[in-house]
Amino acid sequence: MPTILQYAYMQRALLVGFLLALLVACLGTVMVHKRLSLIGDALSHSSLAGVALGLLLGFNPIIGAIAACVVAAFCIEGIRKKLGNHSELAVAIVMSTGIGLAGVMSGFVKSAADFNSFLFGSIVAISEMETYMVIVLALVVLLAFFLLYKELFYISFDEQAAAISGVPVGVVNAIFTILTAVTISIAARTVGALIVSSLMVVPVAAAMTIARSYKTTILWAAVISITSTIGGLVLSFYCGLKPGGTIVLIAVAWFLILYLLKWLRGRLTSGNRSADGAKRASEESKGA
Repeated sequence: MPTILQYAYMQRALLVGFLLALLVACLGTVMVHKRLSLIGDALSHSSLAGVALGLLLGFNPIIGAIAACVVAAFCIEGIRKKLGNHSELAVAIVMSTGIGLAGVMSGFVKSAADFNSFLFGSIVAISEMETYMVIVLALVVLLAFFLLYKELFYISFDEQAAAISGVPVGVVNAIFTILTAVTISIAARTVGALIVSSLMVVPVAAAMTIARSYKTTILWAAVISITSTIGGLVLSFYCGLKPGGTIVLIAVAWFLILYLLKWLRGRLTSGNRSADGAKRASEESKGA
C-alpha cells in the first residue's frame, strides 16, 4: 500500500477531494455558461461569515457556512433582478457584505487557527463526521444535477427561451442556487474560501479549449478537476505543500498546457492551409 493511503486522514481527504472535484466541475460548467463566474467569489467569502458565526456560537462551522452561502446566493439572485442592466453589481455587493461580516465576527473568535483553516483550506483536517456529511451532500447534489440536466442546459444559454419552452426557470434557478451554495461552502473547507472559486472556473475554462459540446465540457472539466485535486493532495503530502494552493496551480497548469496545444494546432492547421493554397495557385498558374 502506498504511504499516502496508510493514514486515515489522507484516505478521507482523497475521498472528499474526489467528490468535491466532481461537484465543482458539474456546477462550474453551468456557472461559466451563465456568465456568473465571479459568483463563486461572493459565496465563498460570504461562507466565512457563517464559519465565524459557527465558531462563536459553538456549532459546526460547515453548517454555518452552508447557511450563509444559501442566504447570500438568494440575495444575489434578488438583487440581480432589481438592478436590471447593472445586475453584475449584485455579486460585488454581497461579497462586500460577506467580507465585512466575516471580518467583524472573526475578531471575536477565540481560536484564530480554526478560522484561518477555512481561508486556505484544511482538507487533511476533515473529521469522520464531516466526511459522511460530504458524501451525503455530494450524492444529493449529483442526483439533482443529473435529474435537472436538460433544464440547466437550457437556462445556461438563454433563460427567456427556456421559459418560453416551458422550463420553470425560477424553480430551476432556485435549486441550482442552493446546490452551488452548498458545494462552495463545503469546498471552502478543503481548498479554502479564498481560492474555491478558482477551482470552479479554471477546470471549466481548460475544458472549453478542447471540448466541442456542452456534455464534453462537463466531462473534460470533471477529468481536469479530479486529476488536479488528487494530484494536488499527493504532491502536497510528499512535498509538504499547502493542498488548496497546489490543487489550483495544477488546474492552472492544465489550462496553460491545453491552451498552448490548441494554439499550436491552430498554427499548424493554418500553415497547412496556406501551403495547400499556394500549391493550388502554383498549379493553376502553370496550367494557364
